[in-house]
Amino acid sequence: MPLHYFLCDLKDDAAAIAAYEAHHAPGNVWPEVVESIRSAGIRDMQILRAGNRLVMVMETGPEYDGEQKATADAENPVVQQWETLMDTFQQRLPFAEAGQKWVRLHQIFSLRDQP
Repeated sequence: MPLHYFLCDLKDDAAAIAAYEAHHAPGNVWPEVVESIRSAGIRDMQILRAGNRLVMVMETGPEYDGEQKATADAENPVVQQWETLMDTFQQRLPFAEAGQKWVRLHQIFSLRDQP
């Protein structure tokens, strides 16, 4: 299954970071948001944090289409409400494009590819 990696920053504020983590604790992510993730063909998603930097790892199935997911999310008022709430804790990376929250990482090395 393909893996996708993304970066985003949180506001460098201990209370905001704690609140963001609390919103993502088991059982705290809104069920409609979890359903929108699963129904898009995302098999697993993890968000990791170091300081105020976040890394999101997504494992997707063959039915996953990022553009379709973005369109469905834009049309889902509950997902939009969640994204607006999360936006109060997040800040854009300095090199992010306008309107881009999560920046996709590009692989530059894989041990599997080495002789």
